[in-house]
Amino acid sequence: MADLALHDYVRTLMNDVQSLAETENASIPTTFTRRVLEQLEEAGVVANTHVAFHQEHGVVIYGFGVSEDRSTLDLYTTEYDLAQGQPGADKLTKSDTAKAYRRLLAFLRKCGNIRNNHAETTAVHELCEGVEKALANAVKIRLFLFSNQVGTAGALPEPTELNGVAVTHELWDVTRLHRHETSGSLSEPIVVDFDPPLPCLSGESTEPNHSVTLAVLPGALLAELYEEHRTRLLELNVRAFLQLRTGVNRGMRTTLLTEPARFLAYNNGITATASEADFVVDADGNRVAIRRLTGIQVVNGGQTTATLHHVMKRDKKDLSGVKVQMKLSLVDPEHLEKIVPLISQYSNTQNKVTLVDFSSNHRFHVDFERVSRTLWAPATDDSGQETRWFYERARGQYAEEEAKHSTVAAKRKYRALHPTRQRFSKADLAKYMNSWNGVPHWVSRGAQKNFNFFMEQMKDTPPVVDVSYCQRVIAAGLLFKAVDGVAKEHDARSHKALVTTYTMARLCSAAQRRIDLDRIWREQSVSTALVDAVHSLVPLVMETIIVPGKHVTEWAKSSPCWDAVSGIGWDVPDALEAELLPAPVEFTEDTSKAEEQRLADVQAIGAEEWEALGEWARQTRNLEPSERQLATVIATRLRTGGDITATQAAQALQVHEAAIGIGFSPAVI
Repeated sequence: MADLALHDYVRTLMNDVQSLAETENASIPTTFTRRVLEQLEEAGVVANTHVAFHQEHGVVIYGFGVSEDRSTLDLYTTEYDLAQGQPGADKLTKSDTAKAYRRLLAFLRKCGNIRNNHAETTAVHELCEGVEKALANAVKIRLFLFSNQVGTAGALPEPTELNGVAVTHELWDVTRLHRHETSGSLSEPIVVDFDPPLPCLSGESTEPNHSVTLAVLPGALLAELYEEHRTRLLELNVRAFLQLRTGVNRGMRTTLLTEPARFLAYNNGITATASEADFVVDADGNRVAIRRLTGIQVVNGGQTTATLHHVMKRDKKDLSGVKVQMKLSLVDPEHLEKIVPLISQYSNTQNKVTLVDFSSNHRFHVDFERVSRTLWAPATDDSGQETRWFYERARGQYAEEEAKHSTVAAKRKYRALHPTRQRFSKADLAKYMNSWNGVPHWVSRGAQKNFNFFMEQMKDTPPVVDVSYCQRVIAAGLLFKAVDGVAKEHDARSHKALVTTYTMARLCSAAQRRIDLDRIWREQSVSTALVDAVHSLVPLVMETIIVPGKHVTEWAKSSPCWDAVSGIGWDVPDALEAELLPAPVEFTEDTSKAEEQRLADVQAIGAEEWEALGEWARQTRNLEPSERQLATVIATRLRTGGDITATQAAQALQVHEAAIGIGFSPAVI
């Protein structure tokens, strides 16, 4: 059964890659590399990825990435077998694996010479320049090999060094990719063994879904865990991403450098979760030590963790005398997504919490999935066959749904109704909407950062997730794909993703977001006038983004880049202007929480004060008659338990504020 599932996954994967490669006019291995990196970046395995292929004698590279703290340089290469999934397809052997890693190291050694042999405007020159810049600050290099084959190497090459920088190896073969996509979690669980077992104090909980354990961790162990797993160790930390941007905490660093033995006393420690634990128990059955933790996550204390790592790697400080207290919650995996944000919120005492919910179970994503599953996209050909857009709220959902159809005919029918080109993820949705809303510099920062920003913005202005909203989001996706196609025609190459988001943002801004998304949904395509407009805009955007002397990827991540693109002298062509709506497209905001808060504020003021306000207004004639009456109505309904509408609550609070501003005080009446 497992082999059959893997076989189905390989077939689906290769079909997807081939279809995407044809659409983007890119090579299949490069497309496969980009697809894998998007998934791994979303899961926090890699960051700041850049795909760029180069091959010459003894050298093959498909791109590079840099960790958030700039301490780790990642290099990517790919072994893609076009015959995989067919009888007799080759395995990825130990010698193939070793050769791929050698070619990456050869690129590092020859990087400077390769750069000098290519013009500044080429993708190869930018690749070399980016790698050299990252290498100057790196204390670790990770070599990644991606493959659609099954690896047979067994053990990976031992860690080595290059000019004093540690080098490790990562293999993501098709088996690991399949496990990653179908695991139902953000990524493979992190497992930690304690030898000897870690002493602990465990409190049994009456709550069936979790229990709490206290322990003191060696600081070096926590730093090493972060060294190995990076942001994966923090992926359930709802503020880890924002937290790490603030850099190393100077106070913590000073303590670690000058008074390491006092770190335990000064620091608040970490809050962690795990899905499973193996305990040592005493004769009475009490948990006294931890042997192993599975699925460990630091949900609060990301800055402590990152600072320990910084001091160990950058400052070369021995952390053997450093201890860190840990509160560990064992949480049932089924309740992880619900409980973890609350643990993080309530346990935090060191810094202000900015909640960014990364969970697939967030109400927005659940609602979007539910509504989108009811939508049928209009037929786009003479067959009259309607199709669905498949929103993949959790990774692997599409493959899971397809697997439910056992026969070849049933699977074919499923794919006809749910074309792979109409599948999109949370990261895609955030990319479409942030491009529409004019923040392409956030889109350019990668899937995870962009998604976090989208969720943070949505917290302040949550949309009503209804049929209209879902259709318009998908229409924005169609617009994005159309712009992407034009960028490809203009030979944007490795910068196509950047050119696409900036072009769409500039287009929407110039059109004042009056582009008819409802029409795009109905027609499942964009108009000729719109495509022509994009053709005229793309070269101008490319000239502004791809600037000699600037590192294009870093430049595109900055707000000054968006300022520059916003300042491009470009007006909406007349043909497109004729199609635009008279007013901007509006996405209805979900005001339910705000309405609830306003009603609570009205109730908190109390019937007596509303009555006093009405009487004061009658005596002083300071308010309009309707406002005086409203105060009386509110008082009456609070006393009688009558309904107060959302509009009445909002207006009443405005009246109350205005009255206080001109002298009202309940003590006066």
